[in-house]
Amino acid sequence: MSFDAARPPGHEHLDELSGCLRELRRELARVERWSQCLGSVLLGGGRLLAAGNGGSAAQAQHLTGELVGRYRDERPPLSAIALHAETSSLTAIGNDYGPDEAYARQVRAHGRPGDVLLALSTSGASANVLAAVDAANEMELVTWALAGPRSCALVDACDDAICVEAPSTATVQECHLVAVHLLCAGIDTHVASVGASASATGA
Repeated sequence: MSFDAARPPGHEHLDELSGCLRELRRELARVERWSQCLGSVLLGGGRLLAAGNGGSAAQAQHLTGELVGRYRDERPPLSAIALHAETSSLTAIGNDYGPDEAYARQVRAHGRPGDVLLALSTSGASANVLAAVDAANEMELVTWALAGPRSCALVDACDDAICVEAPSTATVQECHLVAVHLLCAGIDTHVASVGASASATGA
């Protein structure tokens, strides 16, 4: 990102962010599909696994924290694990099998067919995240990506993806956080609608 000395850098940052958020608005239908799918998986006893590195790891843990706890509405806790937060497993696997396996082995341990793996990467090229997706695909999990560029190995490996094309990693991460919140809000809405339907039918 280049800055104009006559203009405070915050203006350019916000201009870039505004443009990416306008692009993200075009993904709302996809976010809604993800929300309904993931909500159904979690209500049915399935699990979300989330993986990323650095800032993307923080985004992954933010998402799982909102699902196990609560985002907006009161609802049952939902099963979600941020793989980087399993520090003893992460370091043991990295030591014994190499860093690229740190997430993949956890996917094989915790994932079941029909579960969802959300892979977050601003570059779309993180070797350990790609290995986790490969493991998830082998085990018949649903694989989604929150990525930066549309043309990247992560998008190619996953079943579906939301991409944020931006020159700044920070802007990609900021938009990913918005996508995480939209996903959480959609899941809350789905869970509430299922509960309302069950009450109406006396289930």
